[in-house]
Amino acid sequence: MGIVKVGVIGCGSIAKNRHFPEYESHQETEIIAVCDIVPDRANAAAQRYGAQAYTDYIELLKNEEIEAISVCTPNYLHARITVAALEAGKHVLCEKPMATSLADAEKMNEAAAKSGKILMIGHNQRFVPSHQKAKKLIESGELGKIYSFRTAFGHSGPETWSVDGLESWFFKKDQAVIGAMGDLGVHKADLLRYILGEEFVEVGAFVETTAKKNTDVDDSAACILRTENGIIGTLTASWSYAKEDNATVIYAEKAVLRLEDDPKYSLIIHHDNGKTETIQLGSIQTNDSEGQHDSEVISHFVKCVVDNEEPLVSGVEGLKSLKVILGAMESNASRKIIRL
Repeated sequence: MGIVKVGVIGCGSIAKNRHFPEYESHQETEIIAVCDIVPDRANAAAQRYGAQAYTDYIELLKNEEIEAISVCTPNYLHARITVAALEAGKHVLCEKPMATSLADAEKMNEAAAKSGKILMIGHNQRFVPSHQKAKKLIESGELGKIYSFRTAFGHSGPETWSVDGLESWFFKKDQAVIGAMGDLGVHKADLLRYILGEEFVEVGAFVETTAKKNTDVDDSAACILRTENGIIGTLTASWSYAKEDNATVIYAEKAVLRLEDDPKYSLIIHHDNGKTETIQLGSIQTNDSEGQHDSEVISHFVKCVVDNEEPLVSGVEGLKSLKVILGAMESNASRKIIRL
């Protein structure tokens, strides 16, 4: 297929810190087009990567040279742009959450099926070595029955790394729709589905806005989840943590797994015989400057495009993870347990 020619729509922080550098370092890709409604951002990115600048994504999609698109825009635009890109015959990597409603997510998957092009959602936690190791251990059966879990994803908020700081779209309900749950919670819902190999069937949640001022989106949430086979656990997502927490603990019959819960060891296994294993598998990617490295999302997406393979995080998978988060939001609003 040769070099995959890429267009990036949205030149904010996620593009600047993830998509642009990972495409640039990939030997099989070339960034040929960038788009942002802020001309200075589009022009700066275009100059940096030798690409053509656009301020209208519709015009960018008319560029027949472009084979693949990264959608790095505010949440409310994900579905609209993704569908347009697929209909234009482009492969699409869309940031999470893939959409802000199940109806829009379904439209995205329908467009992908009709076009025959790849739709991948940017859930990078599936590619973390400790998470992949945990999945293999659970699948092997050597941990015995899985009983419970707890997982958290929290940091001090988008204002610390978003290009717009306190004025970021993350805090505007008409653009974000969902706050910390759409930014962080959906990552953990996707991760747990992946690691446990089961779907969630019920969710109960408290979702609040307590830490941030001048916003009407959620900034803190705590959920209780149950899988189809009765595994129960908690998921928290927050923009109120002074120090980032991205840890997951799995409680099983024969061991306890601690994932990304220690600054040195990415996986700790406490066996029921009293033995503890400490394993270094490389640190999880963070928003800190020293935490920026290859997330493997871009490389996986490009491989799928080149080899015409189904991505690990397809649009169908993205929809299932989104469903958990939307169920949590519904639970909070109704003060009831929601059947998914």
